[in-house]
Amino acid sequence: MRRSVNFTCEGETLVATLDEGDGSTGLLIVTGGRQTRIGPHRMMAMLAAQLSAAGYPVFRFDRRGAGDSSGIDPGFRNSAPDIAAAATAFRSACPHIERLWGMGLCDGASAIALHHGAAPFDGLILLNPWVIEASAGQPAPAAIRAHYRERLLTLAGWRKLLTQGFSMKSAMNGIRSALSQSDQSLAHDVMASLAGFTGPIRILLAERDATARAFRSVHEGKLGEQIRRSPRISLTSRNSASHSFASGSDQVWLAALILAALRTD
Repeated sequence: MRRSVNFTCEGETLVATLDEGDGSTGLLIVTGGRQTRIGPHRMMAMLAAQLSAAGYPVFRFDRRGAGDSSGIDPGFRNSAPDIAAAATAFRSACPHIERLWGMGLCDGASAIALHHGAAPFDGLILLNPWVIEASAGQPAPAAIRAHYRERLLTLAGWRKLLTQGFSMKSAMNGIRSALSQSDQSLAHDVMASLAGFTGPIRILLAERDATARAFRSVHEGKLGEQIRRSPRISLTSRNSASHSFASGSDQVWLAALILAALRTD
């Protein structure tokens, strides 16, 4: 059964959707950016229905200032009170829950990575986590590096350059961005917080997505060294360019891995 739940956070009214289940492990979903609890392409609503049918209660909510919730959006960096209030409301609505997992997409994944103690969570599922301190509308340096690597190291890339022309100005701007190290502050905070989490963490990436590429670059570098060595943390990628795993086969893959994670309890 699916029903709406209202709860409060620092004087504001937040709106959530609960997909009920009899299981003792629940999943709290944190959406990214300005997305509502439905998720891009109804992604979160469809996942919730599948997981609920398998017996797992799922709670999705709009943080302050987003979707149907009142207030001013604090941004993912300051969303710890929203996550804490949502976890409390979830446990109140489903008192049979013994273990609570958190799942987020993009900066929703970063939010639960940074604020996992607010719930607190027993396990985390991170979908294409956002780890970039970049200006709005600008791609991450790691994504730009991947772009130029593909253009210069593949036949298709050279064919495109030769047939569609070459802009020296665009190339130089791309190279400057690729060499930038300005995207390290958030990455440091996310990696340090994940290293301090004591439960299982499942990181799921669409390997041709720019945000996922940026995360993998950090994960493979010095900042990711500690979590790479951790037996509690796994990283799995899919050959997809869809940030929200929008294709039918992506969705099947994603649901199977989420169910496998929840069943590890």
